[in-house]
Amino acid sequence: MNQTSSRILHVVGARPNFMKIAPIMRAMTAHPEHFSQLLVHTGQHYDQNMSKVFFEELQLPQPDINLEVGSGSHARQTAEVMVRFEEVLQKHRPDWVFVVGDVNSTMACTLVCAKLGVKVAHVEAGLRSFDRSMPEEINRLVTDQIADLLFTPSADGDQNLLREGIVRERIHLVGNVMIDTLVQLLPAATARWPGLRASLGLDQYALVTLHRPGNVDDSTTLAKIVETLRVLSCEIPILFPVHPRTRQRLAARGQSSTKDFQLIDPLGYLDFLALERHAQIVLTDSGGVQEETTYLGVPCLTIRPNTERPITITLGTNRLVASQPAAILDAARAALQAGAGKPAQPPPLWDGHAAQRIVDVMQRL
Repeated sequence: MNQTSSRILHVVGARPNFMKIAPIMRAMTAHPEHFSQLLVHTGQHYDQNMSKVFFEELQLPQPDINLEVGSGSHARQTAEVMVRFEEVLQKHRPDWVFVVGDVNSTMACTLVCAKLGVKVAHVEAGLRSFDRSMPEEINRLVTDQIADLLFTPSADGDQNLLREGIVRERIHLVGNVMIDTLVQLLPAATARWPGLRASLGLDQYALVTLHRPGNVDDSTTLAKIVETLRVLSCEIPILFPVHPRTRQRLAARGQSSTKDFQLIDPLGYLDFLALERHAQIVLTDSGGVQEETTYLGVPCLTIRPNTERPITITLGTNRLVASQPAAILDAARAALQAGAGKPAQPPPLWDGHAAQRIVDVMQRL
């Protein structure tokens, strides 16, 4: 690292983190006189092939360090990240550590920094589902309490943090860095659409993603959702890129394939973005997909009881739906009948420049 500049260590732990850290690293790279950067991949979720695709498509440098933690229980994974990350901090002594999102690696690395007196910036701070049964909610609460800088994607994040007693000086509303990545790469994703449409044989379709324990770990709930998709597939073709966690659960039920709709392997960022952009409707339990569909103006049904991104409902195209067949079918039919639904109205500062605002704050510091 350049000793005359601020030494920044970025942490990624899972694929959603890649889209958030990429624009920040790119914005800092434009100021080598101010920032020296290292990228640490904890390997919390790691697939060699998919990680390679994501790093290439997002134009991220290969990680300088890979902790290769792998999967495990929440306690074991968090502890392993802490043990291995502590050695990295002691060796490299960064001025700042940047953590993003709400995965176990985010909280684990923040805890290590707090113990060693290293300053932490949390990107995507202040999001709350107010549901402590979600592991991500615990990660968000802990990280925001001990991080030094909190970069929020929307004004409700600021309000949540202030309500929790965090001083205003630590909070900076910068917008959504995931939208930075979307804006930058949407032209490249759009160029892939003709080939995808031909290879998948699709024109109008519903796009599905599911991975949260509440939807896929309970066999009864998963069976209901699969049956609902089967019924819906009689009305519109369904494309379902299957998360590895969901694939395992489906295989355990003998449903690793179906003639009713297309189950395909996970996709790279560009292909998935192209499919989101052209879908008639998206059914998901992903946080990032709620944001992307809001920006794209695509109707989104989030199969969850709550969301940490309520702005995607108040300003965007998102709607919460219970994981019950009747509720999903009614909501899907209503969205399809309405066509494009609400016009796209991206929230304030979801404009592709959030990373530059983060850099501006760091330069002022």
